[in-house]
Amino acid sequence: MSDALNYLVKVRGDALGHYFAFLKDSGKHLDPKTRNLISVITKVHSQTEGGLKQYLMRALREGCTPMEIIDALVMAFPALGLAKIVWATEIILEMGIPEFSPELINAQPQWRQVVAIGEVADGEVKRMDTATRTVFVYREGESYKVYDSHCPHQVTNIPHLALEGKTLTCPKHLWKFDITTGACIDKGKHPLKGFETKVEDGVLYAYW
Repeated sequence: MSDALNYLVKVRGDALGHYFAFLKDSGKHLDPKTRNLISVITKVHSQTEGGLKQYLMRALREGCTPMEIIDALVMAFPALGLAKIVWATEIILEMGIPEFSPELINAQPQWRQVVAIGEVADGEVKRMDTATRTVFVYREGESYKVYDSHCPHQVTNIPHLALEGKTLTCPKHLWKFDITTGACIDKGKHPLKGFETKVEDGVLYAYW
């Protein structure tokens, strides 16, 4: 929330509490995907950038595909108009979410080459650029973990310098992750996005 809204909640929480209760109750008969898609549209209508980013991430976590989000924007054209749809699309593109890229938005999940296993030592973490996304690779013996490099909070692309030992810290809001499991261990609650892996002919593949 904004500083102004936080202030109003603090000094008139008795009144605003009814409003927030109404918002929570009004969508209780909708499935989470639909509820969050509607919230995305309302934030685009009001052109609230922070709210759009917040509910966009919620919609993705609830299982919405990027194309479903684009379709929701297009279907809302009579209410939103082209200018607001373009405004929202620019924000989505600036966020740099890999799944919205032209290469992935219509692609079926498939095994994608990541790195030759000889390039990752036992116990090592490497940040790799692939053709469609940047990932962190962690090796433990013959086991490999591959995670998207974007923070699940606001999609900040986390640099390799943010890694200290086995802890990865997003520089934007200091969410911390255990690179051995992908779990968020401080500040937030959502884990890194992980991918299924396999090794063939000395090459590590991940499925996305």
